[in-house]
Amino acid sequence: MKVVNLKQAILQDWKERWSDYQWAINMKKFFPKGATWDILNLADALLEQAMIGPSPNPLILSYLKYAISSQMVSYSSVLTAISKFDDFSRDLCVQALLDIMDMFCDRLSCHGKAEECIGLCRALLSALHWLLRCTAASAEWLREGLEAGTPAAGEKQLAMCLQRLEKTLSSTKNRALLHIAKLEEASSWTAIEHSLLKLGEILANLSNPQLRSQAEQCGTLIRSIPTMLSVHAEQMHKTGFPTVHAVILLEGTMNLTGETQSLVEQLTMVKRMQHIPTPLFVLEIWKACFVGLIESPEGTEELKWTAFTFLKIPQVLVKLKKYFHGDKDFTEDVNCAFEFLLKLTPLLDKADQRCNCDCTNFLLQECGKQGLLSEASVNNLMTKRKADREHAPQQKSGENANIQPNIQLILRAEPTVTNILKTMDADHSKSPEGLLGVLGHMLSGKSLDLLLAAAAATGKLKSFARKFINLNEFTTYGSEESTKPASVRALLFDISFLMLCHVAQTYGSEVILSESRSGAEVPFFETWMQTCMPEEGKILNPDHPCFRPDSTKVESLVALLNNSSEMKLVQMKWHEACLSISAAILEILNAWENGVLAFESIQKITDNIKGKVCSLAVCAVAWLVAHVRMLGLDEREKSLQMIRQLAGPLFSENTLQFYNERVVIMNSILERMCADVLQQTATQIKFPSTGVDTMPYWNLLPPKRPIKEVLTDIFAKVLEKGWVDSRSIHIFDTLLHMGGVYWFGNNLIKELLKEAWKEHTLRAVELLYSIFCLDMQQVTLVLLGHILPGLLTDSSKWHSLMDPPGTALAKLAVWCALSSYSSHKGQASTRQKKRHREDIEDYISLFPLDDVQPSKLMRLLSSNEDDANVLSSPTDRSMSSSLSASQLHTVNMRDPLNRVLANLFLLISSILGSRTAGPHTQFVQWFMEECVDCLEQGGRGSVLQFLPFTTVSELVKVSAMSSPKVILAITDLSLPLGRQVAAKAIAAL
Repeated sequence: MKVVNLKQAILQDWKERWSDYQWAINMKKFFPKGATWDILNLADALLEQAMIGPSPNPLILSYLKYAISSQMVSYSSVLTAISKFDDFSRDLCVQALLDIMDMFCDRLSCHGKAEECIGLCRALLSALHWLLRCTAASAEWLREGLEAGTPAAGEKQLAMCLQRLEKTLSSTKNRALLHIAKLEEASSWTAIEHSLLKLGEILANLSNPQLRSQAEQCGTLIRSIPTMLSVHAEQMHKTGFPTVHAVILLEGTMNLTGETQSLVEQLTMVKRMQHIPTPLFVLEIWKACFVGLIESPEGTEELKWTAFTFLKIPQVLVKLKKYFHGDKDFTEDVNCAFEFLLKLTPLLDKADQRCNCDCTNFLLQECGKQGLLSEASVNNLMTKRKADREHAPQQKSGENANIQPNIQLILRAEPTVTNILKTMDADHSKSPEGLLGVLGHMLSGKSLDLLLAAAAATGKLKSFARKFINLNEFTTYGSEESTKPASVRALLFDISFLMLCHVAQTYGSEVILSESRSGAEVPFFETWMQTCMPEEGKILNPDHPCFRPDSTKVESLVALLNNSSEMKLVQMKWHEACLSISAAILEILNAWENGVLAFESIQKITDNIKGKVCSLAVCAVAWLVAHVRMLGLDEREKSLQMIRQLAGPLFSENTLQFYNERVVIMNSILERMCADVLQQTATQIKFPSTGVDTMPYWNLLPPKRPIKEVLTDIFAKVLEKGWVDSRSIHIFDTLLHMGGVYWFGNNLIKELLKEAWKEHTLRAVELLYSIFCLDMQQVTLVLLGHILPGLLTDSSKWHSLMDPPGTALAKLAVWCALSSYSSHKGQASTRQKKRHREDIEDYISLFPLDDVQPSKLMRLLSSNEDDANVLSSPTDRSMSSSLSASQLHTVNMRDPLNRVLANLFLLISSILGSRTAGPHTQFVQWFMEECVDCLEQGGRGSVLQFLPFTTVSELVKVSAMSSPKVILAITDLSLPLGRQVAAKAIAAL
């Protein structure tokens, strides 16, 4: 029998009435091996022949069904062939096609090449579009039948269509394949959306409620396909979230000047990773603010917390509102959070007592102003709180009755900051006396700290400092001046200098520094602060050239200090005097030690130094602090005595304006400058007290105890309590500073791995994450680059990775990785820049770039692995074992974090491909599960882009990871290769 083509062969077999299996034997005989049936379009040819008449040809249809059952044809070719049929008026043909779909629509699979799997996705998308068109046509037919009085046939066909739709869409695997197809063919998805709208309009008038509800359910499933990765269940069973609490406490205590945007991003990340419902999330923020207010030490810290709570946090919530535009209504969530907050009566009563006012009332007013609450909600909540306050413990009247609450003062200070900034913009030479009056008013009482706290909380502190630097620069020198302008200039220089020192010590020197501009002259104060001002973690060299200016200037200054009865002011170059004073003090000290000068002369000189301008005394003490560090125990006495002389106030009537106010600021500056050196030399200097502890968080570590003991003790206390307080945060910060990042991270991870109770380990993870926020970038590098690889490659440590501590460590590692990766493109926070840190290790030599030179980590792995090529996929040897989405996105691999992540995922790939299973394999599974749980999609910019493509097929072998959603989440679907890898893995499930 001579066969011309496939169509002819099918007709011949039909004429001879071959049975289905005989037909298959014949076909294989006539068409020898080589070309596959899909290439010959067998499914297309069979359907075309079967659908020629008004009703389908049953024998040819039986051939197609046999071909499907015996896998002669692929599912994608059948689906494509079905979707080409568009004559929906032939109801019997349509029903036959629906029956064929019923055979396999809920168990699609493909074990071929990646291109074939992508073909299946596209075919399924076409079939879905065909089903929607078919359903619409059936609904139209039913409507016509109802009008004609013959609804039964139309209803039956519509029910069949909806049943196939529901069966196809109820499979998560099918929805995942459609998700990939949608990204492959955006135009086809648009057509599906249009068909869905059209179908909705037709079915709106359908009288059968069962069919209508079935159709709505199918519509919901189709609409859920694009967002199937971003649906996460929120934690409704928990009420406390220690991480949010600690992040707020950390920011309020240590980073008031930090950018609002970075705090918003950090909080959003925590909310997403921990699936926290919005009302409870906002409640936790308020709870932390009130706790911070209650436990803040009196003085500057209390003002900083007040500004943080009432000025900065409402701004943070305004930005969060924009982030959560998907939430039904953010204002409703804020209202709900306040309703919960009002139930915490003891907390609110304690805060009211501490702040001497109704805190909630002020907070509600601020939220109302920012549009976070409606007016009705504000009034309702205020009424409830007022009723509660009537039962609150009565505060002692009398002494506190006349004191204005800090909250009121801070809220008033905010507009004042703006006005002062405008005043400072004016030409200083026109009315220096007027400007001096404004600055003098700022120095009185706690005005300066109030204004600085308000400026810091509203992001205006940097411009505030810039204006004072400009003023300071303007007043360094004045030519041809008389006595009065000279004294005004001296005062403006002194006040601006002291204010800038105070800002640098309270909020960090980064606030003062300007962005480096090439060629621009650096202002005097910036130069002095960077080279001469003692700070925590900064060791100064007293013999540095900055302390050794022109000798003639030094000699004239020594003569002036020694011979004059008081400091001259006219035509004085204050910047030169400040830079020369260190060398002058050295000359005077040498003269005193050699008996040339008596103690009375020293008193006269120190009185001269501090008599008119306090900034000279600050510059002198700055050098003395550096000098004392270099002296032996028996050589320090005179230097320390000189510091004592300079610290005390001068009781004289011949001082300049605002002398007492300036001395108060000077003393707080000197106390902070000398704190370290006095502790190291076991010396005490009594600085005139203002009644408030100027350094509340200084020297918190207990003496003569190993720092490891202190670390384990403080962590145990925090874990038992369930939340981190401000004092603990400062102790952790000091320990991190002393022990270094590796020591700090490693010891805390050891503490985590000791925990045996699941509740304790989860609490420990939440607390550790927030403690690591002290320096998240560096801790993450240590955790992912050193600690985890050490645990995963050393079989003697595998037992410590068992559940529950292993699960907890996986969770912590993922949280740290995500936080660092999302923020490492931004700037490090102020407190992280300030810390002097050691080099952990050269990450470039530890983790080389190319596959030719294996990293230290990979060599370690291959030494105990039989199969040298464990990373290569057996199905596709052409793909590089380490090729990942990050390489296709050309991510900068010179960045240490990118490098560490890439190598960690190579290690994970190696563990999954190795023949040895154990707790380390289980750990990798938990790590990947947590990645999937925290990420909305493994697309560009996520840590999973560093996962080698070949690892996906290995992961699917782990039962817990063999789900379509997991595969979609771990592959980068923005890349064609990523979609192919995902389609291949899902189609094989």
